[in-house]
Amino acid sequence: MKIAVIGTGYVGLVTGTCFAETGNDVVCVDIDEKKVEMMRNGHVPIFEPGLNILFERNTKQGRLEFTTSLEEGIQHAEVIFLALPTPPGADGSADLSFVLNVADDLSKLIKEYKVIVDKSTVPVGTAEKVHSVLVKNLDESLFDVVSNPEFLREGVAVDDFMKPDRVVIGTSSERAKEVMTRLYEPFVRQGNPIIIMDEKSAEMTKYAANAFLATKITFMNEVANLCEKVGANVDMVRRGIGSDTRIGKRFLFPGIGYGGSCFPKDVQALYKTAQENEYPFKILNAVMDVNEDQKLILANRIIEKFGPDLNQKTIAIWGLAFKPNTDDIREAPALYTIKKLLSHGATIKAFDPEAMDNVKTIHGDEIQFGKDQYDVLENCDALAICTEWSVFRTPDFERMKKSMNYPLIFDGRNLYEKENLSRMGFNYSSIGRP
Repeated sequence: MKIAVIGTGYVGLVTGTCFAETGNDVVCVDIDEKKVEMMRNGHVPIFEPGLNILFERNTKQGRLEFTTSLEEGIQHAEVIFLALPTPPGADGSADLSFVLNVADDLSKLIKEYKVIVDKSTVPVGTAEKVHSVLVKNLDESLFDVVSNPEFLREGVAVDDFMKPDRVVIGTSSERAKEVMTRLYEPFVRQGNPIIIMDEKSAEMTKYAANAFLATKITFMNEVANLCEKVGANVDMVRRGIGSDTRIGKRFLFPGIGYGGSCFPKDVQALYKTAQENEYPFKILNAVMDVNEDQKLILANRIIEKFGPDLNQKTIAIWGLAFKPNTDDIREAPALYTIKKLLSHGATIKAFDPEAMDNVKTIHGDEIQFGKDQYDVLENCDALAICTEWSVFRTPDFERMKKSMNYPLIFDGRNLYEKENLSRMGFNYSSIGRP
């Protein structure tokens, strides 16, 4: 099948590359000329494990191409995926201008039937808005609009796309249903479902899924904070409730809040949709409030330990990405930690295996960056762990002690056992443990 993917951000590039891997001819379209040239030269602009292998194979075999021309990109496509940014506005609602502007451009270019697919995470009713834009210049017989939300986890996105738990397709058109089912059948050969529903239900499904997962994370952070007050151990509580199949063990790890490109903006957008429909979504309001507090828990503990004047203190940060196995720093809790510590005068030395270049674009020389995790520990007064990269899980603790001014660790991801750290002479603070 011939496919066009408009937008080569995280979702667009993974989508286009994985469709090419199953034998489709894919053209990815982006207005960023430098980015397109980079991809034409074989360079993947994002870090995502396994993506570079599929990218290289499919570009070499001619199934994956890149262009800045929308007209050229969609010329032969049977299916056009809109994988465009939907950033949050000042009021928390999703900005649909990129999606609707491209839809307007498409309405002037399409000459034969095509399926237009909203792959971006968009509010309920977006498919209708896209349809309304297209129909201004196009006969309805020349297109169908489909909602096909993505459920990709950064760090394992290739596996998620190639072996999805489910594929959700929102359409009321039998013709579009047949096209989309044929497109996705190679990915569900193990029996996972392709779920067909109406467009609005598909749009709501994406927001509901992310909001529920964000709620699980936030609930567990609240439980962890209460555990500290009463002397309970959140690790034991997590195991106790996670073994209940109605609850499940995933997304029950306490920490310093959720971040990334999806959960923060999707929770906000769903809350905004509720407001627009005069529904007081109290749980989501609480989730957002708790998460804002949780992102600062390490910084607050460091300030509590040393006092508000940190001008003579050097704090090492391990982990800058919002989660491991990605270079994505959007809404990363580490950035909130760094910002608050800097505001109190601290010197920051940071290391992350993949995300340092992205943080440099924000902080420049405000903070120091190390060549490895031990480099940033030299003469530091405390270590704050913000991302649970595997390389941080079994460090050389004796080397750490020799490097640090004081063996003090604030662990925002509960990587270590407190008893072990205490035996080695560390002062160790984690989340939700007595």
